[in-house]
Amino acid sequence: MAVIWLVFLVYPVLALLRSEAPPAWIVVGWIALIAFVLLYVTGFMHGMRGGGGLGRPPSARQWVTFALLILCALISVPAEGGSALSFLPFIMSFASYGLTRVWHWITTVAALTVAALCVFLLPGGLSYLSVLAIIGLLGVVNTVSTWLIIRSGEAEQLGLELATSAGREAVARDVHDLVGHSLTVVGLKAQLVRRLMDSDPERAKAELADIERLTAEAIAGVRSSVSGARATTLVEQLASSRESLRAADIELRVQGEADALSPVQAITASWILREATTNALRHSQARTVGVLFAPGRLVVDDDGIGIPEGAGDGTREGAGNGIRGMRERAAAAGAGFVIAGARDADCSGTRVEVTW
Repeated sequence: MAVIWLVFLVYPVLALLRSEAPPAWIVVGWIALIAFVLLYVTGFMHGMRGGGGLGRPPSARQWVTFALLILCALISVPAEGGSALSFLPFIMSFASYGLTRVWHWITTVAALTVAALCVFLLPGGLSYLSVLAIIGLLGVVNTVSTWLIIRSGEAEQLGLELATSAGREAVARDVHDLVGHSLTVVGLKAQLVRRLMDSDPERAKAELADIERLTAEAIAGVRSSVSGARATTLVEQLASSRESLRAADIELRVQGEADALSPVQAITASWILREATTNALRHSQARTVGVLFAPGRLVVDDDGIGIPEGAGDGTREGAGNGIRGMRERAAAAGAGFVIAGARDADCSGTRVEVTW
C-alpha cells in the first residue's frame, strides 16, 4: 500500500526534469528523492512488523526515519521549488500510521500551515492550490482511518480479555461442579462404610473400592480441566494435540498458520481443536488427522470410521457431550459450526469446521 501512493511523486520528478537550478542542487534533488522513497517504504514495512504506531510505542528507528524524510523534503526545495510540497502527504501519512497520535496532529497542522503559506504568500503559489486541497483531505482521511484502526485494536484486545475471563470462569465452574458432586458422593459413602464396617465388612470393602474409583475420576477430571486452562493459546494446543496423536500412532498434518485466526477466534479454536483431538483419539480409529488454519476458518478432519448418523445435528441420543460442547462454544463466539463425514465421497472420516 505504501508503494502504490508513490505514483504521486511524479510531480517532484517532473520538477527535477524541468528544473533550472544549478546542476549540483539538481543532483541533490534526485538523491533526496530516491532516499525519500527508500525511507518511506522501509519505514512503513518496519512499522507493520512491530516497529510501532497506531497505539503502539514507535521504535527509535521510526523517529530517525521521520526526521530523515523531512530532511529529504527540505533539501529538495532548491531544485524543485513549490513541487516539494508533494512530499508533505507522505510525511503526514508516515506520522499518522507510524508514530503517535500527538505527532499525527502536529504533522497534519504543520503540513497544512506550510502548504497554505506557500499557496497564498509565494508568487505563483495558487498553482499549488490542488496540493493544499489534497493535504487537507488527507488530513481528514488519516484522522478518521487511524482512529478507527486504534479503536478496532482496543476492541479486539477487550474481546480477548473478556473471552479469556469467560473461559477461566467456565473452567472454574466445571471444576467446582465436578469436585462438589464427587465429594458429596464420597462423603455419603464414607458414612455408609462407617456404619457397615462391623455389620457387613464385605459391602464396606465394596463401598471403599467405589470411593477409590470416584476419587480417581475426580482427580482426573480436575487435571483435565486445569490442563485445558493452561493451553491458553492455539499454538500451545496444536503442540499438545500433536503429542497426543503421536502417542496413539496418528499422524497430524497441518495446513496454514495458527496466527491466521485473530486472538479472540484462537481462544474458541483451541477449545474446539482440543475436543476434536480427544474425539479422534477415543472414537475415530483414524490413522491421519488434518488441521487447516485460514482467516476466519478452522477445519479438523480425519480418515477414521466417521460419526454415527444424527450425531452431527444432535438428533441422535447419547451422541456424547463433546459435539454439543463444541457447538455451544462456537455459538457463544458467533461462529458457524459443522460436523459431518469427510467431504470426499471415498473417505468415511469426520470433518469439524468452524467459520467466523
